[in-house]
Amino acid sequence: MIKYNVIVLAAGQGKRMNVGKNKQFIELLKEPLIIHTLKKFIQDKWCQNIYLVINPNEQNQMEELIATYQWQNQITFVPGGKERQESGYNGLLAISEEQQDMVVMIHDGARPFVEEAHLHELAHAAKEKKAALIAVPVTDTIKRKKGDRIETLDRSTLWAAQTPQAFDYQLIKEAHEQAKATDYLGTDDVSLVEALGEPVDIVQGTYQNVKLTTPEDIMRAEMILERQEEK
Repeated sequence: MIKYNVIVLAAGQGKRMNVGKNKQFIELLKEPLIIHTLKKFIQDKWCQNIYLVINPNEQNQMEELIATYQWQNQITFVPGGKERQESGYNGLLAISEEQQDMVVMIHDGARPFVEEAHLHELAHAAKEKKAALIAVPVTDTIKRKKGDRIETLDRSTLWAAQTPQAFDYQLIKEAHEQAKATDYLGTDDVSLVEALGEPVDIVQGTYQNVKLTTPEDIMRAEMILERQEEK
């Protein structure tokens, strides 16, 4: 068993969802999105601590929600920042020194379908290589535009990044601090490790591990949940 901590990012407002509130509170089959995500880690014995990064203005609402599931002792609330990257760094700073020898995962709160088997593969990969992410091979043909010309990229080398992304604690902390010092804003946490020139391993996940971003994603998510309940 590889013990790990997880930082779950849930501070963003998800404006593309167009529901007038944080999408984490949108209900999927009568349970909020963030609950579906947190359950994946609550139920995984390898997960030792959950750091839930939230909008400080929503702390009371989130605390009340977590209390209804009696998860207060398993979840630590962390105030989010203006950008996702700042929120992730806040989560890292919340991890106590005695827990820093464990793998740390960083996960999108709006990604509720990660599978436990992939969490375990990811934990092993991060323990061995110090940095790893879940990703899936790109299936579409990808074009790169340069002026009025386009170029077809080699699809066999392309991967769509997902979360969780998992790291040696000291490595990802250094990567965040280097990015902060150079005003570099990455698209995900792995990109910060890339900027250090460090290698990153890939664990192949599933196309079902989607991030819910638009109203259409909610419909798809409910269909996935219904299929899971039928099994």
